[in-house]
Amino acid sequence: MPQARSAPAGQATFGMRFLKTDSRLIGVLLVLAITQLIGWGTIGLPPIVGRDLAADLGMSLPMVFAGTSTLYVTMGLCAPWLAKAFARHGARKVMMVGTVVAVPGYVVLYFAREPLLYFVAWVILGMGGSATLSTGAYIMLNEVAGRQAKNAIGALMLVTGLSSSIFWPTTSFLSGHFGWRGTCLVYAAMLILVSLPLYAFGAPRRNIMKDEGGSAAKPSDAPAIPRSTFNLVVIAITLNAFVNFGLGAVLIELLRAEGLAPAQAIAFGSMLGVIQVSARGLDFLGGGRWDGITTGLVAGTALPVAMLLLMLSEGATWAVAVFILLYGAGSGAMAVARATIPLVFYDQAEFAKAMSMIALPLNLASAISPPLLAALLTQFGSRGALGLTLVFSCATVLILVLLGRRRPQVAAAAVT
Repeated sequence: MPQARSAPAGQATFGMRFLKTDSRLIGVLLVLAITQLIGWGTIGLPPIVGRDLAADLGMSLPMVFAGTSTLYVTMGLCAPWLAKAFARHGARKVMMVGTVVAVPGYVVLYFAREPLLYFVAWVILGMGGSATLSTGAYIMLNEVAGRQAKNAIGALMLVTGLSSSIFWPTTSFLSGHFGWRGTCLVYAAMLILVSLPLYAFGAPRRNIMKDEGGSAAKPSDAPAIPRSTFNLVVIAITLNAFVNFGLGAVLIELLRAEGLAPAQAIAFGSMLGVIQVSARGLDFLGGGRWDGITTGLVAGTALPVAMLLLMLSEGATWAVAVFILLYGAGSGAMAVARATIPLVFYDQAEFAKAMSMIALPLNLASAISPPLLAALLTQFGSRGALGLTLVFSCATVLILVLLGRRRPQVAAAAVT
């Protein structure tokens, strides 16, 4: 495992470091910012055209939204199979193939006249998304920057956090002019004409990390990371993904269950995305002063505090506002931590394998959590949903404490 270099004493601000970053990394970030925005934005059809889909396909609205769950399950199931492909061929080739695979998903969706083809389309989109969405992007950044990829991942997340803000109105505009079926064809063309050429001509081939003298870095003699440590990483990331994806999906209904009027709930809920992106920005500006585990500990502690406050407040407006602030900041920074915790333990080749294996439980949790929390909200009120997420959030913090103690010596030296 290549040794991580400690940060120079003069790295007080990240702005100066980023200006000195290899232009190659800047180029990769631009390519991934555009392609990830397109990838995540185009699959956000159900929130905007869900009622039209339900009417045209003879489905209930919950069944329409189950398409997204199908996507996440497929992505999770495909991810472990892609681990060897990422390690052998590099992220660029895998993401190019994934883009080509995703295109027929929108074409099938265009021709869908019944639920069966609708779900087949989401399976195809999930297969393509497994190769192109998030995991592939983080692996590509790791190929270019190695253990220093945390800052680049944080920068990428600042942009991808805006995908719904950009593509929800885009989808609404396109569907208003071409219908939801025409919108599917536009998005298929976007993948072929924009994303695929960017991967082919703008993304770099796999980079071999070099040491300070310019020679190819040699594998270190550091001991392999124990399997138990990997399991802890997986559990921490999966529990947090369950909390973040689940609460994000049911947040408006949760706030209404706390006694807020619909307009109030929407107003508070609309603040969440801005706060999450702001928190990612603060972590990004922190640069190399902390790693994924440190980010996770600080951000993860805010989540149970926010939930406990909301549970004890009886729906007071001030408490809801503080909850949104704490939960938004904590969940926004935790999104960065989920992607960068493996960087603490794994080098380039092992990072690709680890991220592919982590994607299975992470995507399954993302698929299961919204309906499960919605069911708890329906049966037991807000206390049922908040109680489960509180337990999961506390467990995540405890696991991160254990991972901090298992941090490799070179990584710990870099942090201090």
